[in-house]
Formats: sequence, structure tokens, C-alpha cells
Amino acid sequence: MPNMNWTVLNTLQLGRYAEYFAKMEFASYGLEVFSSEVDDRGIDFIVKDKMGRFSEIQVKSLRGTGYVFAQKSKFNISNPNLYLALLIFKEGRMPDFFLIPSAAWEVPNEVFVDRIYDKPGQTSKPEYGINISNRNYDILEIFKFEESIKDFLSAPIEA
Repeated sequence: MPNMNWTVLNTLQLGRYAEYFAKMEFASYGLEVFSSEVDDRGIDFIVKDKMGRFSEIQVKSLRGTGYVFAQKSKFNISNPNLYLALLIFKEGRMPDFFLIPSAAWEVPNEVFVDRIYDKPGQTSKPEYGINISNRNYDILEIFKFEESIKDFLSAPIEA
């Protein structure tokens, strides 16, 4: 049984744990997992199914509630083979794991946001984000890994 006192991990350690956890979950469904040597494109790993289809996975982690994002330059929502693996860590529990297709940001809402930052004085790069609060946590339920992986394994992947 792993340690579930997530406060002992710093941000980098938590992110690394999330990435390894996600890889192991994908592997447990018979998918091949390929790690990237350099994380310069925002892709943490690639998975290949038994039919030879590939998908790119970007992993994000968070303690409790808050906000996570991916820079638009590294997260192209028009790529149907791109997914965000979101792991939310709560003390004393294994992480909640969500597998979110990039298409979730095609119609932004209160949870899946599109931030442009084009006003004077705004220096952040454009991003796609996820607002995670106790109030909107239920919206994420449709992306729970245990359910999403079924769709992931049966969905046709476009070239």
C-alpha cells in the first residue's frame, strides 16, 4: 500500500508520481506506454493499443481543488489523439484519476476554460485550463479513468 500522505511530496515529486501512476494505469489495460526523453512539447508519454493506434498523453496533478492548465502552444485541441490525464490528490486517499479528451475544450464552460490573455499588461501565454472546485467536481465524473478508458479503447483514432 503506497503512502497517501501527499503533503510529504513537493510539487515536482507529486507531478512525477502522477505521471508514473498514469503510466501504470494505462499499462494495466494492456496498452504499451512510451515515455518521451524530452518534455519540450508538453507530451508526457504516448500509448499504443493492440490495434496499433497511438495517443498522446499530457499529465497534470493537483492537491485538492484549484486550477491546472496547459499552454495552447503545447496542447492542440484539434488533435483527436490528445488527452489530458488529470490526477487529483486528497490526503489519505489514492488519487482521483480523470482521462479527458482534448475536445473537452472545444466549447469552454465554467470548468474547461480557454484563456487568451491578450489585454494590455497580461503577460501569460494563452492556455486551456480546468477549474476544479467542490461545487463543480461532479462535472468531472464523466471523465473518471475507469469509464473513460473504455471509450478510449473502443474509439476510432483519426490519422
